[in-house]
Amino acid sequence: MTSTASIRPSSEGIINPPVDELLEHVDSKYRLVLFAAKRARQINAYYSQLGEGLLENVGPLVETSVQEKPLSIALREIQSGVLEYKKIDPVAEANARAEAAKDPDFKFDDPFSGIDPA
Repeated sequence: MTSTASIRPSSEGIINPPVDELLEHVDSKYRLVLFAAKRARQINAYYSQLGEGLLENVGPLVETSVQEKPLSIALREIQSGVLEYKKIDPVAEANARAEAAKDPDFKFDDPFSGIDPA
């Protein structure tokens, strides 16, 4: 009698990579869930846009197989260090935007500003 572990290849996803290794890259398991889910949505959108030729999202940054799910890919990207979580201070971000708005050389041309939405 053979065990099922010898028949099946090692599974990817929430078991592999281990959660403890993933937590070394993010400060809490809740942020890990949000970070991985957001990236998985981007990967899923990338695959759905391939046929349309839009390519607005970045595809997988690690080697993947056909059957691999977007969440498994996202978790492996986090483990390999390809993706980096960076906490942004909202006050510092607001100050940087205010400074950029004061700069006369800073210019943003909105291509949709003159379009009537009706």
